[in-house]
Amino acid sequence: MTQPMTIKAGERMPAGKFKIMGASGPEDLTTAQLFDGKRVVLFSVPGAFTPTCSAKHLPGFIEQAVALRGKGIDTIACMAVNDVFVMSAWGKSAGAADVVQMLADGNGDYARALGLELDGRGFGLGMRGQRFALVVDNGVATRVLVEGPGEFKVSAAEYVLGQI
Repeated sequence: MTQPMTIKAGERMPAGKFKIMGASGPEDLTTAQLFDGKRVVLFSVPGAFTPTCSAKHLPGFIEQAVALRGKGIDTIACMAVNDVFVMSAWGKSAGAADVVQMLADGNGDYARALGLELDGRGFGLGMRGQRFALVVDNGVATRVLVEGPGEFKVSAAEYVLGQI
């Protein structure tokens, strides 16, 4: 099985779906619902409740939400290869409600479709998504900011804000 090419700026986002927590339980959210007609910042973390993700990555986007919206961003979404229950609990514990949409990519299908899968099996984490941020305008990636191994720079909210 060949690894898909990593998405590049100017390319259309692949079709797919996420799980989100709705009022009555888990619901599907398609990429068309997420991206069509909107400007979106989609950022990915290797895992909910992990140190850098919980201390810096998600809180940064919560803190910069007003500034991002001021630059025309309609939706800020956090994606991780975790189940919908974990993503919902993490969002609640971080105070992300109504600020950052928490997207569960439970099987890593979307991370794989983007070409941004991370092999965390050496750490007992299985296959995950890399740490990255994408700026998406009506379904087209306009900025693709992928972190190097162990880094947290280009996908940070402050950096992303400066790229819009």
